[in-house]
Amino acid sequence: MLLYQFAQNALIGIILIAPLLGLLSTFVVSNKMAYFADGLSHSAFTGIAIGVILNLPYQMPALVIFAVIFALLMVYIKQKNNASMDTVIGVLSATSLAIGIMIMSRGNNFAKYSNYLIGDLLAITKPEIIALGIILVATILIYGILFNSLTLSGLGKNWTLNKKIKSNVAEIYFTIALAVIVAVSIRWVGILLINSLLILPAATGRLIAKSAKQYVWLSVALSLAAGIIGLIASFRWNTSSGATIVLILAIIYFMLSIFRKRH
Repeated sequence: MLLYQFAQNALIGIILIAPLLGLLSTFVVSNKMAYFADGLSHSAFTGIAIGVILNLPYQMPALVIFAVIFALLMVYIKQKNNASMDTVIGVLSATSLAIGIMIMSRGNNFAKYSNYLIGDLLAITKPEIIALGIILVATILIYGILFNSLTLSGLGKNWTLNKKIKSNVAEIYFTIALAVIVAVSIRWVGILLINSLLILPAATGRLIAKSAKQYVWLSVALSLAAGIIGLIASFRWNTSSGATIVLILAIIYFMLSIFRKRH
């Protein structure tokens, strides 16, 4: 497989993407934001549509900017109205999805951008790999700074009040980071699969972790292992790399669930 340049790029890409999604997965699951990435991925349709309207040769900038705006709007409404996150996501993602599909379907252009639905990891380029490396370093820094705040906020508002932690500020920073990474990863992972990769690593690690530290490391390790195994398997089976990676993670999750129940 590694005789091909595109396969080498894909392997490096998954080594960078997997830890990203594994790290974010821990906070997504702990803070009960399982539908957040799903809403962000749906908003991608509108971001892509805006890029089409502006006649941009590359839709990624419009996609990232709109994802960040969408995510901040979601958090603002949640914090202002004290509404449940799933309700806010349902309303905003449905609206965004409808607008995006309407714009892209005009003139029968929807098929042109259908590759965003399932992604294509084998299409990743060297400049994009460099960008992913920068994003990974930035995410690790943000993760280290916000770890305590976000971990305590997942336990409830009383914890953050007692510890004098500004949970709202931490949530905003985390939301921006999550929005950027989801928007950037969609092209290679796919709109239909990104949410799975932001839930399964942490959900699986949580089954066997005995501490917060173990929880984080297991989530990253499982995401990375499934990413590499899934990429190799997809190359041999000629299947979608994103879907194969999700399937590997799902199999590990169910196996550990059964093992945990028996012991």
